[in-house]
Amino acid sequence: MSATTRKPGARDRLVAAAERLFYADGIHAVGVDRLCAEAEVSKRSLYQHFAGKDDVIVAMLEARGAALRSMGDPGADAPPRERVLGVFDALERAAQDDGFRGCPFVGAATELKDPAHPASVTARQHKEALTAWFAERAREADVAEPDALALQLTLLFDGASAYAVVRGGSTAATRQAVGILLDAHGA
Repeated sequence: MSATTRKPGARDRLVAAAERLFYADGIHAVGVDRLCAEAEVSKRSLYQHFAGKDDVIVAMLEARGAALRSMGDPGADAPPRERVLGVFDALERAAQDDGFRGCPFVGAATELKDPAHPASVTARQHKEALTAWFAERAREADVAEPDALALQLTLLFDGASAYAVVRGGSTAATRQAVGILLDAHGA
């Protein structure tokens, strides 16, 4: 490793390892020992950065959320319809990956079962943020019922994600469904 290339810090390595392991194998299947081994940190380092595994789960979801927020969005200069379709196009690309396991937020909330668990709260906040983003695009398009359209788009997103896991791959029909929904709302 060169002097200009620095190895990520322990916290960042733990979060990155959690993203890989929790998404691929499940939260309950990955213990602290395995997480630390994957991140190449000691348990002591984990507990210096996090109160426990639950805090790692939350940090992992927050990091994943930050990365996903810009997923497929062609940018503020694009028309709202294209921005919405871009999110679904990105989902289609992600679903083609052999390691695709669906929405990490739905997966975490489902696996944890407890709606009051901090990671379940984080997952819910992410879904609320996605719905709010869709609502904002709907308002930009002067849709009469932006909140209704936003909820419908969120349901389509989650459904397409689950469909890709169960059926293996393509969510291509989703783009057509999104287009029909946008047309029905005049977007």
